[in-house]
Amino acid sequence: MSDKRPSASQSARARLETPGGGWRGFHIDVEAVGRVSESIARFLGTGKYLLIQTVVVIVWIILNVAAIGLQWDPYPFILLNLAFSTQAAYAAPLILLAQNRQENRDRVSLEEDRARAEQTKADTEFLARELASLRLAVGEVATRDYLRRELEEIKSLLAARDDDEEPRPSR
Repeated sequence: MSDKRPSASQSARARLETPGGGWRGFHIDVEAVGRVSESIARFLGTGKYLLIQTVVVIVWIILNVAAIGLQWDPYPFILLNLAFSTQAAYAAPLILLAQNRQENRDRVSLEEDRARAEQTKADTEFLARELASLRLAVGEVATRDYLRRELEEIKSLLAARDDDEEPRPSR
């Protein structure tokens, strides 16, 4: 029997090309992470978040400027800048992840819309062909008005014939 195991270089390359199953014993639910990141990204784009952040910054600065005994971050506010940098470092990837997920949903929706439009077009073309064939068929079929006119004509011909065949008074 031949052993079809990949070589060490092929095995390492395959592992790098395919997503891993997570760390040993620790599995990440990609959908849950995506939902959480989308909710965070949505919150970061609200006026409520901007208001809260503005209030926190104002309180931070006032406490560090006015309260001499509580100055944990004096004037150039290095700790506040570090907090903003950390926030930006996490916000950008979360926003990008949310945009990618939205792009995927939009792509799926667009594909479904295209399929629905193609089906609708096919149905419309089918109905147009059926309607055309019905019009052709109706053109060859006697309609009610046509039959009525023909019967009226026959009736008038019969009435005229009956009038001609009435017995004439004998002399």
